[in-house]
Amino acid sequence: MNLNEAIVEDAALQWFGELGYAIGHGPQLVPGEPAAERDSFGEMVRVGRLRAAILQLNLAIPEEALHKQRR
Repeated sequence: MNLNEAIVEDAALQWFGELGYAIGHGPQLVPGEPAAERDSFGEMVRVGRLRAAILQLNLAIPEEALHKQRR
């Protein structure tokens, strides 16, 4: 069997799917597309997902702290 990128990618996607992760496909998530979660490829952190995770971990966090940005 030849091991190539497609085989490894398909196996990883299946494995992560079985663990409960949502699978998104790159062309649907790139900046400018309706499902995009960032405005450019330079944005490394997906702020919406980060805020949702913080809320899940700490329901009592003040709204002000959730949206505070540090520069």
